[in-house]
Amino acid sequence: MEELARLAGVTVRTLRFYRERKLISPPRREGRIAWYDDHHLARLRTITALLERGHTLNGIAELAEAFDHGRDVGELLGMGAPTEETPVRLTPEELADHFAGEVTPENLAAAMDLGYLGTDGEEIVHISRRLLDVSSALVREGIPLAEVLRAGREVRTHTEAMADLFAELILRHAPEEAVHRLRPLARSVVDAELSLAMDRRLHKQG
Repeated sequence: MEELARLAGVTVRTLRFYRERKLISPPRREGRIAWYDDHHLARLRTITALLERGHTLNGIAELAEAFDHGRDVGELLGMGAPTEETPVRLTPEELADHFAGEVTPENLAAAMDLGYLGTDGEEIVHISRRLLDVSSALVREGIPLAEVLRAGREVRTHTEAMADLFAELILRHAPEEAVHRLRPLARSVVDAELSLAMDRRLHKQG
């Protein structure tokens, strides 16, 4: 315990307090010896970083529980890594920096339920660099993360329907392997239609 506290830059008393609050998991015991590992050290450094960013211990405890009971990276990636999206590995404090003040247990649970976030030990994995960048940009513009996630859920419903439409269209006239080859065409149609729809929406508003 003394060695862990020294490496983490905290006092033994603080470490005991964190253990009592269940902010870190119990050590592995061999007889009367308690063994801590790199996961304990990473969690302590995360707690320190989140405290420096203005999070309270109660908030950190809720976040820690959400992380510990969240979907792991295997569940997040499902049958395999995305073919066209780049997953991003983040520490909890890096995630907090992307969404300043918006990383609540509720938002974290919603993002995990959507399949945007998973956990891998002390790291968080976001399923898509593009989605991470867009959602953090929207939050910086003043849109609450909870609203961004609600919109993401609605978009998911519509895009699932569009994917089914294009796949069925292609499979009626081409072999199954053509679906992968022709998917950029489907994406271009959706992008163009969304652009035109935004034009119509802005014209009505004007």
